[in-house]
Amino acid sequence: MKLDLLVITVHPDDAELGAGGTIAKYVAAGKKVGIVDLTRGELGTRGTAETRDREANDAAAILGLTVRDNLALRDGFFNNSEEDKLAVIQAIRKYQPEIIITNAITDRHPDHGRAGHMVNEACFLAGLRKIETIADGILQEAHRPRLVLQMIQDYYIKPDIVLDITDYYTIKEKSILAYKTQFYTGEDTNLDEPQTYISNPDFMESTAARAREFGRSIQVKYAEGFTAKKILGVDDIFHLI
Repeated sequence: MKLDLLVITVHPDDAELGAGGTIAKYVAAGKKVGIVDLTRGELGTRGTAETRDREANDAAAILGLTVRDNLALRDGFFNNSEEDKLAVIQAIRKYQPEIIITNAITDRHPDHGRAGHMVNEACFLAGLRKIETIADGILQEAHRPRLVLQMIQDYYIKPDIVLDITDYYTIKEKSILAYKTQFYTGEDTNLDEPQTYISNPDFMESTAARAREFGRSIQVKYAEGFTAKKILGVDDIFHLI
């Protein structure tokens, strides 16, 4: 199955938080968009791997994804090893995306930066024919995406590109709040769970504030920012805001 855009992130809910508006925007434009979660988020303080699975499926339905997959690498303990990188390479070759979005290159959560580096390397290696991977008993074709973008998560990083998501911010927010065990949804349904950094009601306010901050930089209400390791080119500077 060939996708236009694939978001590969380490925890279920990372994609929604960092690129939920971008995902919704391109789904609405008719693009085939998918998410591959590297882990099931089993080390999360609240909820379980099973509840995260259900919440990820609910979020996928809200976003209108073509596919959502999970590589079930070890939360907190995956590493940039040959075995883990090959799993990512298989996913890239399976879905053959034009563009990949992944975790921030550095962030408060150490898994984010580690995943960002691993996915970047896997994107390059996936284009090498002499690295052989098998899926469903068939040798996969080499594939390298044209562009890899990194989300901006907890730490502020100056973006290389900012995308208007004003018309899709409501969908982004709904997809985040599908993770009812993780975030404050306005209902006191998790009183027996410990409070965490992201379950605080202020967290969603800060998420909106970040989107407003990026939006203000391009004179729109809400935007998402991304960084890139490569120099980004355009054919028409008059299309830039």
